[in-house]
Amino acid sequence: MAIFTGAGVAIVTPFKANGDVNYERFTEIIEDQIAGGIDAIIVCGTTGEAATLTHEEHLDVIEHCVKVVNKRVPVIAGTGSNCTETAVYLSTEAEKRGVDGLLLVTPYYNKATQNGLYEHFKIVADSVKIPIILYNIPGRTGCTLQSATLVKLCNDVENIVGVKDATGNLSEVANMMSMAKGKVDLYSGEDALIVPVLSLGGKGVISVLAMVAPKQTHDICQLYFDGKAKEAGEEQLRAIPLINALFSEVNPIPVKKALNLMGKEVGPLRRPLTEMEPETAAKLEAAMKDYGIL
Repeated sequence: MAIFTGAGVAIVTPFKANGDVNYERFTEIIEDQIAGGIDAIIVCGTTGEAATLTHEEHLDVIEHCVKVVNKRVPVIAGTGSNCTETAVYLSTEAEKRGVDGLLLVTPYYNKATQNGLYEHFKIVADSVKIPIILYNIPGRTGCTLQSATLVKLCNDVENIVGVKDATGNLSEVANMMSMAKGKVDLYSGEDALIVPVLSLGGKGVISVLAMVAPKQTHDICQLYFDGKAKEAGEEQLRAIPLINALFSEVNPIPVKKALNLMGKEVGPLRRPLTEMEPETAAKLEAAMKDYGIL
């Protein structure tokens, strides 16, 4: 059984003006997402600026999220690293804090071989008992998890259950799902490709769009699951201008700007990320107004 089906939100980590994690605001954001009908919360991923959290902050943010959610929806923690030992540490500690699953990104910078990726993920998976979704995003990591390696991992390792695919390569996704024969739970890592991925057997999306439009993102998936593919496609296309604006600068720069425009007050970004450029910010604001969320 899949960890979740539908729309999982890649949740931001709000900061105070001095750079500390703003746990009060984080609680409010979590509650907004659950009230909006989100199907799962993915904490400490790319959107949550995990790369600039200390290990202590990383685990504290995970623990806070688990406590606030209180089993109302699944919580999946990003615990990947380019160091296998660090990924094991974060994963085992996240498991102790009660998460429902883990999201493990391919090791960045090292550029491991496929054998290296297999060993890395198997070692981490063997250190925990909870289910794991792998995260294939070569545009950020410089490393591609090949379909054959992914399918082998899902076949060989009981608690490696699926993948968040952010390759944008639908042809290869189709090839992978053909090879998988039902053994890989597929989630879109691209908001612009939710419906195409669902049509290839996907379980849902891990979404940045959901941060500003949880109900609408949930509805895209639910319409498809309800047999209303045409309506799901129409909602997908309606969201494209906003999705483009949310990725007009590197994530999570635009989505944090969007939330601040909505009055959510999620605070600044941590360096080396900087505030959105005025020209792209204006286009984002216009797209939000057109979509009806501002």
